[in-house]
Amino acid sequence: MTTVAVIGLGYVGLPLVVEFAKQGRTIGFDIHEGKVASCRAGTDPSRELTDRQMAEAVHAEYTSDGAMLGEADIIIVAVPTPVDQAHIPDFKPLIGASTSVGRHMKKGAIVVYESTVYPGATEEVCIPVLERESGLKWKQDFFVGYSPERINPGDKEHTLTKILKIVSGDTPATLDKIAKLYELIVVPGVYRASSIKAAEAAKVIENTQRDLNIA
Repeated sequence: MTTVAVIGLGYVGLPLVVEFAKQGRTIGFDIHEGKVASCRAGTDPSRELTDRQMAEAVHAEYTSDGAMLGEADIIIVAVPTPVDQAHIPDFKPLIGASTSVGRHMKKGAIVVYESTVYPGATEEVCIPVLERESGLKWKQDFFVGYSPERINPGDKEHTLTKILKIVSGDTPATLDKIAKLYELIVVPGVYRASSIKAAEAAKVIENTQRDLNIA
């Protein structure tokens, strides 16, 4: 079984850890020690998951030690991209996560971004950080994909395992590995987007539709 690491133990990242940890070794990473301690004690810091659900994650390991990211075959980045008052996304958490990944990831790793970004951001913002910090070359030494998170906090009906997952990758082989990984946990399966940018755009369109529905 592939070793998976998830960066960010919030309402997006922690459900991923719990589901993947039913299948095999999964590392849940967060820079906040309090979140890590809470997860180790079997409690979701955001209270989205019950203690019983947390207990089902039998192969989960929680840490704030970035060195453990080097043990993962696939690293999923699920950190928030908060929007400021001018509705401009703040990429600081994403750049910080990419910096940690770049410093520790092993050669051949796949990095999957789930954070909400504008189309093109994965390639323009994240990949240069990964290359700079790792000294590795994209599409040669490491690979990248994008799979937009689609979870609404507090929605107990449309949870991670019940929503079709959009996936994308930088090469056909990367896409295939990412699709097969998510197919392990998502009941409706996956939709393979034609490119990383197409998957990023799908998330932006969905968010706009959601805002219109709320309005």
